Amino acid sequence: MEIDFFSAAFLSALLAIVLIDLVLAGDNALIIGLVARNLPKESQNKVIFWGTFGAIAIRAFMAIIVVYILAVPGFMLAGGLALVWIARKLLTPEGGGHEESHLAKPATTFAGAVRTIVIADAVMGVDNVLAIGGAAHGSILLIILGLAISVPIIVWGSKLVIKLVDRYPSVILLGGAVLAWTAYGMIVREPFLVSWFENHPATKLVLAVLIFSISLAPWYSERLPAHMKPLVVVLPALLLWMLAFEVAGTVWKVQIDYLMASNQGEYFIEGLRWIGWLPFVALFLWVREQFLQRSQRAARDTH
Repeated sequence: MEIDFFSAAFLSALLAIVLIDLVLAGDNALIIGLVARNLPKESQNKVIFWGTFGAIAIRAFMAIIVVYILAVPGFMLAGGLALVWIARKLLTPEGGGHEESHLAKPATTFAGAVRTIVIADAVMGVDNVLAIGGAAHGSILLIILGLAISVPIIVWGSKLVIKLVDRYPSVILLGGAVLAWTAYGMIVREPFLVSWFENHPATKLVLAVLIFSISLAPWYSERLPAHMKPLVVVLPALLLWMLAFEVAGTVWKVQIDYLMASNQGEYFIEGLRWIGWLPFVALFLWVREQFLQRSQRAARDTH
């Protein structure tokens, strides 16, 4: 379908595409800026250029094959998990006790920066392509204009993010949150999981907290007091435990809701669901304590 050039429908669709680019292309600008921020100044512009080039090339390619991509079973799920991994990588602190070790770990090489950006763009570009394609009503001209408009937004936005992070390092947490939210949206829209989430609406909240907990864990782990650090592992593990019982109940056709249980076996499973994790947490804390004590003794012996 082609819309008449400069018609009311064309202009309204173009306005919608500009707004979509401002919202969605901003995500890509944020990621590019965060990944490139600690590279030498002369390399930053190159990374922004090639990162933007990669983002646009990927979107142009995906605009053509997006219908086929979305038909691949597990694509949205795999993409969501990939974004969680990228978020953790982005927020993982640098080692070595550097004075900026509390900052998120950026890429240290040109190739590494471009690789991380391209992977993130490939996954996050799905929403952008779908949104622009829908607003364009099938118009090839509008799709091309939408991709072209996103170029200056990404380039300008990337440079702005680098300046903001230099002044306000906490901006990197926003980048991790954007990736985590996008990951959650992709996973719950996975075609073979949609009906399951509709039948288990409460699990969406559990999944959202789980994804944010795992994605942002490196950031909070650096800031939590020593006695609180186990929560970085315990909280996601507990959420996975709860989700596992929901999945098991569906697969094995077992009732895990205490109020709807009808026999002793179902009552036992429900009890296991709520308190069965306690021994595992106790074991984890004991093993962790033993490991820390051993590490401290080894450190004293070396001195």
